[in-house]
This record gives sequence, structure tokens and C-alpha cells, in this order.
Amino acid sequence: MKNVDLLITNANIITLDSKNQIAGSVAVSKGRISGIWSQPEPPLDELNMTTQTRVMNLRGATVIPGFIETHNHILACAYLKGNVDCSSPLNATIQDILHAIEEKVDSTSAGEWIQGHSYDDTSLADNRHPTRMDLDQVAPNHPVYITHISGHIAVANSRAFELAGIDAEQIGDNPHFGRDISGRLNGVLYEAPAMNAFQSVLPVMDKSTFLERVGEASQDYVAQGITTNTDAGVWDQESLDIILEAAKSGVTPMRLQLMIMNSLLTEQGVFSNYTASELAQEIQKRSNGRARLDSAKLFQDGSIQGLTGALREPYYCNDEVYGDLFFEQAALNEIISSLHKRGFRIAIHGNGDRAIGSILEGFKFALQQSPRMDHRHRIEHVQMATNEDLDKMAELNIAGSLFINHVYYWGQRHEQIFLGPERAQRISPLRDAVDRNLLFTLHSDCPVTPISPLFLIWAAVNRQTREGDILGHEQKVDVITALKAMTIDGAVLNFQEKDSGSIEIGKFADFAVLDKDLTAVNPLEIKDIEVLYTIIDGVVEYENKSVRV
Repeated sequence: MKNVDLLITNANIITLDSKNQIAGSVAVSKGRISGIWSQPEPPLDELNMTTQTRVMNLRGATVIPGFIETHNHILACAYLKGNVDCSSPLNATIQDILHAIEEKVDSTSAGEWIQGHSYDDTSLADNRHPTRMDLDQVAPNHPVYITHISGHIAVANSRAFELAGIDAEQIGDNPHFGRDISGRLNGVLYEAPAMNAFQSVLPVMDKSTFLERVGEASQDYVAQGITTNTDAGVWDQESLDIILEAAKSGVTPMRLQLMIMNSLLTEQGVFSNYTASELAQEIQKRSNGRARLDSAKLFQDGSIQGLTGALREPYYCNDEVYGDLFFEQAALNEIISSLHKRGFRIAIHGNGDRAIGSILEGFKFALQQSPRMDHRHRIEHVQMATNEDLDKMAELNIAGSLFINHVYYWGQRHEQIFLGPERAQRISPLRDAVDRNLLFTLHSDCPVTPISPLFLIWAAVNRQTREGDILGHEQKVDVITALKAMTIDGAVLNFQEKDSGSIEIGKFADFAVLDKDLTAVNPLEIKDIEVLYTIIDGVVEYENKSVRV
């Protein structure tokens, strides 16, 4: 055996290997697992210990493979640090949000931007979006731009409209701009066609500040036991430069997977002539091997709670609204086929069942044009997949990354407002996915919901809403299935199953150490388990100082 750099003893090690074996001790050499023993302390004659060997006696704490989070937006999380928190339940009313913005105004020079994030109209007592007129009351001399919790809607004030070159008093019928009863723009912006008009005038964060905030966000992630993380949408060259620099310099210690937005891969994009292999090599080189190309990313619909997710049947609250597809089918087919031929794995955002059906039609078209066996193309969120959709996913070998937190954060509102009792029961249909042997993972979509793999597992196992009700009892899964969705299944989705996702000799020494065994506690307690240590490449990157083992 090689020299041992780290020896973990007296542990409850859930290996998640093919036999789901439980071990008692594990050794690490040069960042990889070099020995595993069933007993709590291995025979010393089997070890090459040195004066540099770190021994961690965990006194019965549980060790699992490091969590693999397959869909969130760490760059967005970093960018939002320092912005006004407009979320609920922190803010119960629009007036609460306005008060928070007013406080920011008091400490911000006139004319400078004020940005906020995470407001949720359906959680506010007012039961509506804030408007530009609301924002004008407290910030008449500052441009203001606040984003919805879904990330698919925003609100801007009159000063922001001026800077974007848009006449807010205009009368028109563009469905992406909200209007008051007189037809004037009320400041609410729906999806990219409206929001993009403001992106060019919003302030650009300087590189050093952005890097610092990426580091802060990374520590938030690592503190939750995450060792591999996927940013689900690198939008431009600048953000790619930042995340690659963060990886290369060690600002973020996690392994990174990057979804590159399709806009960067089109004829007008900076990577228009790249094959997937060429882009993957560049990302690896520029990050010193710490970041990898995950996929090409597209959207085919919006958000269910924003009424922009594309449904086959109308919304429960408005039988004239179905949501919209982002691409006509023929156009989507050609985009997918082109990316597929260039070698890209493709990840497409699909919440509503009509969007999911359209995405599957596009994948079918591409695979018929250019068959490829192990493509691992994926659908993001998969909120409303029907059994017929899941059957088609199985037929085409399409994977899914499911946004299970919808059950907790919006479950009651899906049931009472957006989808109605029947459809709401089947959001995030995990059990039906298991029954079809689909490859799927779970994700937080942070900053849409807080980063926490243990909470994701809790939500998948319990399907409890924020109000304490059970939504879709028949779609619950067992703890091991949910844990695998956050570890070994994530590794498979990332094409990394030979190197990570389970505790086996030769794999990366990426571990999360927990104060309780999540397979043994009451399932309702899983979300309250503490992460004691996060270990990446055999190095302790996080230690919980408040809990001692």
C-alpha cells in the first residue's frame, strides 16, 4: 500500500458500493481511497503510516460519499450576495420588501443601482407582484431591479426602464411585459425576452469582488457536504472566466461541472465552432483539471409558479393560460440535432408536461438522425412528467434531474393555485421514475431554494409541504434511493462513476461526515442532521466547529 495521508477509524461508513456494504475504517493516499476495512480500526501491518498521516477517530459518526449536486447556480448565488433579500417568509408583504429596499436606498448614492432577489408573489399577503410604481415610491432616484424566486420573472422601477431605453408609458401587447389596467407597463418582466433588455444596463461586478463572493458561496456549499457541484447555466464569457479562475486558484475546492448556455454555442456565440471535445479540453486546461464540461443548456419553458411553464391542460387558477414553449418544435429539433452531432451532452429545462413532451420529441429526432448509445442527455426539473413521458424517457435513455424541493416550498400552492389537487400529487414523480429504472438525481436549483442535500433527501423521502401535509404519498422513495440520487447516481449522470459517488478503492476520497446515520433515524429528522466534516481529495475542506465527535 502507498503511504497513507488520511486514516479514518471508528466510523459507520455507508459505502454505497454495488453490495451496499458498511465499513468501519478507510485509508486515503494521494487523494484516492487506498484501503477499506469492515473493522473500526485496520490492522496496522497493512498500512504505511508516516509522521504526516492524519488519523481521524470519528467515534461512530457516519461517513458517506460526498454529495453531488447536479443543478444549481453557484455563480448566481455569489452574485446575489449583498443584494436585498426579498424572500418570504422574511417578507410577509410588499410593504416589507419596500422597507428593505428603502433601507438600501439610505446607504446607496443617488443614481446607483439597487438589486434584490427571491420575492414570491404567491407567498405575499398582497397576493400580487410588486410593481414599478411600488418601487418608485421608495426609490425615485435609484434604478431598482428585483428578481422573482423562480428566476423567470423580475420587476424594475421607472428609473431602470429609462436606463434600459424602454418607455414605460407605452401602450402595447407584448406578453412578456406586465401592464396595469390602463395598458401602461407595470414593471413586471416575464422571461428572457423582457428581462434581457435590462441585462446590458445592470452594473457589472468587478472580477476581484466576484471571485471573493464565489469563494463565500463555495464555502456555503462545502458546509453542506457537497464535493461535486454543477452550475446549471454559464451565460457569458465573463462568468465562464470567473468560475474557471475560481476552480484553478482553489477559491472553490469542489469539483465543478459546467452547463454552457446554448447562446454561447450558436453561430453568434464565442464557442460557435467548438466541438464538445474541444470545449471540454479548454475547460479542463483553464481550470487545472478542477472543472469539466457538463452539457449544452437550453430552456423550453419557464416556471410553473410564474405561470410560464408549458402545460398540456390549462392552469388551475386560469383556464385560459397554458404557458409557452420557448421554441417551435422544428426549431428545437434542429438545435438539439446540431448540438448532438457536435458531441455535446444536452440538458434542457422542462417543468410543464407539454415542454417535457416537446423536449422528448426533439431528443427522438436527434437520436434518429445520429444514433448514439451512451449520450446521457437530460431533462432539468421534470416537474410534471406523466407516465407516458417517463416511458418515453426510458425508451430514449434520457436522464432527469428533479427539483424535489417544489413539494415543500410550493406544494400547497401547486395544489390550490397552479395545478389543482390531482396534478399536484404527481409533481416530481420519483417513485414512477424508480419503477422505470430511470437515471435521475435531485437538486436544489439554488438560489431558488437553499442549498442542502440532506433537505433534498428529506423531501424525497417524506414529501411534506411547508404546511405539514403530505403531497403525493405514492411518489415517496426510500432513504437509500434518495441518498444514491445525491451520490452515485450523480456520478453516473456526470460520467464520473469510475472515480466518485461511492466509497471504493481507487475512487476519489470525497466524503461527507454526518453526526447521525440518515438510514437509521426517523425519516422526518433527516433534514436536521449535521454535517461534521467535508473531505475532498482526502483533505478536510470544512469542519463544523459547533459539533464535536
